[in-house]
Amino acid sequence: MKENGILDKKSLSIIEGKKANWKELAKDCVCFANSSGGKILIGIEDNQSSPEPTQKINPDLIEAIQIKIPALALNVGIAPKIIQSENGGEYIELTVFRSSQSIACTTDGKYYMRVSDQCKPILSDDIERLFAEKNAFVWEDKTVKKIPLSECDVSKLNQFLKDIRSSERVSQFIKEMHDEEIVDHYFLTNNGILTNLGILWIGNRKDRAVIHYPPSVQFIKYDIDERKVFKKVWDDYAQNPKELINDLLTQIPDWNEFVEVSDGIFRKNIYNYPPEVIRELIANAFAHRNYSMRGDIFINLYNDRLEIHSPGLLPLGVTPENILTKSVQRNPLLAKLFYDLKLMEKEGSGYDKVYELLLGNGKEVPLVFEGDDRVVVTIKKQIINNEVLRLMDKASKELQLRQRELIALGLIAQNDGVSAIELATILNVNKPNGLHIWIGRLLDFELILSKGKTKGTLYYVNPEFLRSNDFVEKTNLKRIEPHRLQELIYEDLKNYPKSSISEINRRIGEEIKQRTLKAKLDEMLDKGLLTKEGERKSTKYFINN
Repeated sequence: MKENGILDKKSLSIIEGKKANWKELAKDCVCFANSSGGKILIGIEDNQSSPEPTQKINPDLIEAIQIKIPALALNVGIAPKIIQSENGGEYIELTVFRSSQSIACTTDGKYYMRVSDQCKPILSDDIERLFAEKNAFVWEDKTVKKIPLSECDVSKLNQFLKDIRSSERVSQFIKEMHDEEIVDHYFLTNNGILTNLGILWIGNRKDRAVIHYPPSVQFIKYDIDERKVFKKVWDDYAQNPKELINDLLTQIPDWNEFVEVSDGIFRKNIYNYPPEVIRELIANAFAHRNYSMRGDIFINLYNDRLEIHSPGLLPLGVTPENILTKSVQRNPLLAKLFYDLKLMEKEGSGYDKVYELLLGNGKEVPLVFEGDDRVVVTIKKQIINNEVLRLMDKASKELQLRQRELIALGLIAQNDGVSAIELATILNVNKPNGLHIWIGRLLDFELILSKGKTKGTLYYVNPEFLRSNDFVEKTNLKRIEPHRLQELIYEDLKNYPKSSISEINRRIGEEIKQRTLKAKLDEMLDKGLLTKEGERKSTKYFINN
């Protein structure tokens, strides 16, 4: 139970005793009301997951909250109640509803909003932008057109229900609901009428085309001189967001382009643009765009880079500098739907996954630019250098690094060493000792070394890591990757045609279990790569010419 964008924990002392701080609690309520709403657990300390077993809540505190908060905050809806924990202790669960059509503030005229696990003040220049964010919130669950569920696209409805019930991200409780209950649970309907979100996802084409504003996409390819050579447009509104994303990923052959990089005796394929990165960025463009303004999503493919343009600005509180660590959802209902259907990461924008994948492939981190009316994300095609790629590949496979450790290692390697101040700036770390979370075990593994102290510390890659054979566990053929095993078999049978499984096993490595080898041989037979003659122990394999 960690604090995040929709959950906060407070000591019971904030509302009782001489040190009660009702203004602070009111400020937190304003934060949640101006964001996505949330819950404040009063009576559970920040570093605890449950209250003290002997803690009991005075019922009078519920009445005090209902009197004090409305007196100290405007446009804030709350619902406090006493909850008994499994250990017997009690605490107050204070639900704060999002203010969908107005801006919440304290009675002394101050504005705040929730950004990740922190309450941030809203500056006067951002008030107008906050109004725009409110319009985006309202867009999802409005029922502008009175279209009953019975008039939706039945094929899209059935596919939606099938996807929900087959997703491991959805609880069994939701999967066992009736069809209408599931649709209502995800706010696709309101009292049997399709919401804007419902029209977007399961509505008919003619209804989707007239809502404000359905997403349309343009893919444009440029040559080396940046002249347009190909264009494809998705603007007929026949598809919902999931269908659009899948179409974008399958209809563009350029996503399959890769380069081969030497990896010992093997060759490693590195995609120009990793498919997972493309999916995550396109899903983000759909889930976090401003649906209260007109504008196409542009996917521009150049000779050396890929640009994804999304209408609107970043959610209030998110900047190009803190996009890796800040978590703000502009369209929370749509984002929840995207997450449950496994189209994107839930918390934040999924940029940590994008960073991990790009750095792991030896590429630069994405460049995020916020213009006057759109956000542009650029990723580069070029691998920075093969040594960085080998370092990331070797470290991730043999040391089982965590995501943050991989990101930190990639940044240090690509910058050929980086100071603590520079690394903290890149990662938007402003807490004391915050870098330790990212550095993790890199120093313990001696993957990186450091010199200097405190802010003057310099981190750099240990030059012995790639040169030392004994630095990490030696390669074990028991864990050989399937595609490499296939290459070994193919090369062996080129040199020794009509060989038995035991002969192949002996030559390529007896560490490989024979049943693993047999499974791969059967797979190659099914693909038509190999042919066999004989039966059982007399079976001989050879390449199918």
